[in-house]
Amino acid sequence: TNVAVVDNNFAPSKITVVRGTTIVWANQGSASHTVTAEDGSFDSTTLSRGGTFSHTFTEPGIFPYYCQFHGGPHGEAMSGTVIVTDKPAP
Repeated sequence: TNVAVVDNNFAPSKITVVRGTTIVWANQGSASHTVTAEDGSFDSTTLSRGGTFSHTFTEPGIFPYYCQFHGGPHGEAMSGTVIVTDKPAP
C-alpha cells in the first residue's frame, strides 16, 4: 500500500489497512519531509525527493503521524492517520 508524500500533505492523509500490511511512503515533492508517528513507533528520518520509507503494521489501532518540518502532533498541518484493523471490511 502506498502513500504519496507531496509538498505539505500526505495523499491519502487517512488510510485503513489490515494488520500485517506494509505501507510505503514515497516523497514525490520537492521539499524534504519526515513520516513520524506521534507515539514514536516509527520514524523515517529525513526523506529527500524520491526517497521512500516503509513500515509494517503488526497490531490493530489508530496511528497518527506527521512531518517534523511541516506539521505536528494532533493533526497539525502536514499530518496523517493509519487505521489498522484485524480483518478486511466486508
